[in-house]
Amino acid sequence: MDSDKLIDLAAEACDDRKAKDIKLIRVDKVSSLTDWILITEGLSDVQVRAIIKSVEDKLKDKVNRLPIRKEGVNEAKWALLDYGELIVNVFQPNERRYYELESFWSHGEIQTYESSANQG
Repeated sequence: MDSDKLIDLAAEACDDRKAKDIKLIRVDKVSSLTDWILITEGLSDVQVRAIIKSVEDKLKDKVNRLPIRKEGVNEAKWALLDYGELIVNVFQPNERRYYELESFWSHGEIQTYESSANQG
């Protein structure tokens, strides 16, 4: 599976649950950790869990992929799905500001996901 396709599906799944400020960061040229990092936010623990579930369901249904590991889903302040070539981070706003992962990965190629609802 092409990691570009995987990140597109994950971003769509986040958007399906009204995730805020979806950032796609290509890091394969600056890190051996992964190809892509997706960073987004939900406004409550319920929304964070819904976004995570949406990503898991879409990647399982469309490309038969399950995360290698997941973290923080129960607390839902910062949840993470690790697919190897893609790492999905879903924060609540305070945690996103505190950890500033976009700054940490600023040497990668950062793209803002544009919702299909905003494109037409």
